[in-house]
Amino acid sequence: MKDVHQFDDSPIAAIATAAGPAGISVVRVSGAGALEMGDRLVPFASRKPSERAGGSFFHARVIHPSTGEEVDDAVLLVFRRPNSFTGEDAVEIQGHGGSVPARRLLDAVLAAGARLAEAGEYTKRAFLNGRLDLTQAEALCEFIHSKTERAACVARAQLDGALGRRVASIYDELTRVCADVEHLLDFDEGEIPDSFVPDCRSQLRRLCADVSALAFSWREGHLLRDGALVVIGGKPNVGKSSLLNALLGRDRAIVHDEPGTTRDAIEESLSIDGVPLRLVDTAGLRNAGSAVESEGIARARDLMKQADINIHLVDSTAGAAEDSEFSDLDPARSIIGITKCDLPNVKEVAVPFLFLRVRLSVVTGLGLDALREALVAKLGMEREYSGQAVISERQVLEFRQAEAQLCEAEKLLALGPDRLVIAANALRNACEALGRVLGRVYSDDLLDAVFSRFCVGK
Repeated sequence: MKDVHQFDDSPIAAIATAAGPAGISVVRVSGAGALEMGDRLVPFASRKPSERAGGSFFHARVIHPSTGEEVDDAVLLVFRRPNSFTGEDAVEIQGHGGSVPARRLLDAVLAAGARLAEAGEYTKRAFLNGRLDLTQAEALCEFIHSKTERAACVARAQLDGALGRRVASIYDELTRVCADVEHLLDFDEGEIPDSFVPDCRSQLRRLCADVSALAFSWREGHLLRDGALVVIGGKPNVGKSSLLNALLGRDRAIVHDEPGTTRDAIEESLSIDGVPLRLVDTAGLRNAGSAVESEGIARARDLMKQADINIHLVDSTAGAAEDSEFSDLDPARSIIGITKCDLPNVKEVAVPFLFLRVRLSVVTGLGLDALREALVAKLGMEREYSGQAVISERQVLEFRQAEAQLCEAEKLLALGPDRLVIAANALRNACEALGRVLGRVYSDDLLDAVFSRFCVGK
C-alpha cells in the first residue's frame, strides 16, 4: 500500500549528460533548499537563484563553495515547485561539455550541500509528487532504452498517458463495482435486487476482456523492447551465412563452399519496419564429423527451440527435401526459404503445405523483400501501434493477476449470492493489481524495482 510518511526531499544532484566531449554538460539539483544552494554556487551573480522567478535563466560564474575556486562559466535555469520535472524547486547548471568540466561542477554542487542522486531518483520524485503515474515513469525508461523508432513511438505515447488512461478507466469502473458489492454485503440474500448479479457479471466479463487484451499485448511490447529472436537454420551450404550477410547489407559471416564453415552461432541486430530483430546464423544441421562442429549443431537446435521465428533454408539445386527436415519446425513460427533460385539447375522442392515459403536468391536479391514482409507478418506486427502495448514485464504480471481475479469473481457470483463475500475479496485483489500498475497502490520494494532500471541523473 502507499507510504503515508513524507519521503526524503533533501536536495539531490547528478550529471544529466553523457560522459565525453560535448557542447555542454548539465548538472541538475532538485529538492528542498535547491535554490539556496544555487545562491552559494554563484555568490557574485547580480540576482541569486532564490530571488528569481521560475522559468528564468541567467549567466554566472560558478564558484566552489569550499575552496573559492572558479569552477566554470555556466547558464543556470531556475524552476520553482510544482512546475519542474520532479515537482520540487530545482536548478539546472549548464557548463562546458566534457567529463572533467562536468565532474568539477558536480563536486561544487555536492560541496554546497547536495547529495548524489540514486538511480532513477528524479523520476521517482516526479511520481511521488504526482507529476507522473507509474505507467508514465516506466515508459520514460523504455523511451530512453528504445532500440528502434517504432519502439520509441510506443514509449512516447505511453509517456503521454495512452496506457495510463486506459488502465485508469478500467480501474475506476472496477472500483465502482467493488463499492456496489461491498455495499450489498450488509444486506440479507433476499434483499439483493434480482438484477444485481446478472448486471454485475456482465460488467465483470467486459472488464475481464479489457484486461485480457492488455495482457495479450505483452508479446507486441516484448518484441519492441527486447527484439525478436530470428534463427537461420538448415543443412550445410544452403546459404545461411549468405542470407545473414544479405539481410544485414554487409559481410558479417564467412561464406565458403566447404561444409561446416560456420561452427558457432553468429548473432547480429537488425531492424525491419521498426521491429528490432536478433538475427542468428547457425551451424549446418548434419551428422558432424568433429566434436567442435557437433557442439555448434547442438547449439543451433537449442536456438531453434527458443526462436520467435525460424527461417529454415532448403537448397533448390539439391533435389527433394526429406520430410524429417521439417519435423522439428512449428509452422506458426517458421518460414521456409528456397535458396539459390537464380541458378539454372533449380529443382522443385516439396514443402508441407502448412509452412509459409519464400523463393530466394542472395545474388539477385530475389525474395529478400518478401522475406522481410513475411517476418513482420509472422510476428503479428503489421499494424501501427496506439501506445497501449504493454512493454513492462511487471505490468503484464499484474494484468494477468487482475484477469484471474476478475474471472474468479464472475464465476463466484454465478454460484449465487451466498458467494458474495468471497467474490468481493477477489475483486479487491483485482483492484489492487491494477492499482499497482498505475502506482495508486505501491510499496517501497515496488518503487525500488521500477526505478533501479534508470540511470543516475534521470
